[in-house]
Amino acid sequence: MTTVTIYKSDHEIYEGFTCKGHAGYAVSGKDIICASISILVINTINSLEELAGQEMSVKSDENTGYIDCRFTQACNEKSKLLLDSMILGLESIVQQGGKKYLKLRFEEV
Repeated sequence: MTTVTIYKSDHEIYEGFTCKGHAGYAVSGKDIICASISILVINTINSLEELAGQEMSVKSDENTGYIDCRFTQACNEKSKLLLDSMILGLESIVQQGGKKYLKLRFEEV
């Protein structure tokens, strides 16, 4: 199962997110749920950097399916929209039968 944790401050401002694990829907290379999650997460990180100019620290380990993205400056409006979009996509995966393979959590930091 993949777990994506979205971190927000007590003022509901995004602080970053972590993605851990592999979905386990199918064997490596054929796991469409894992691929969908990866595309959403990686595209969001790339968009945060290129389109929103968001400064962040990113750590990853492809073997374990680990990606940690933490903002090193305050989340701007473009970044908020991009994260809202990523969350919408992840929630859609869960709603369309992915509950067994993806857990989406929100944590106050």
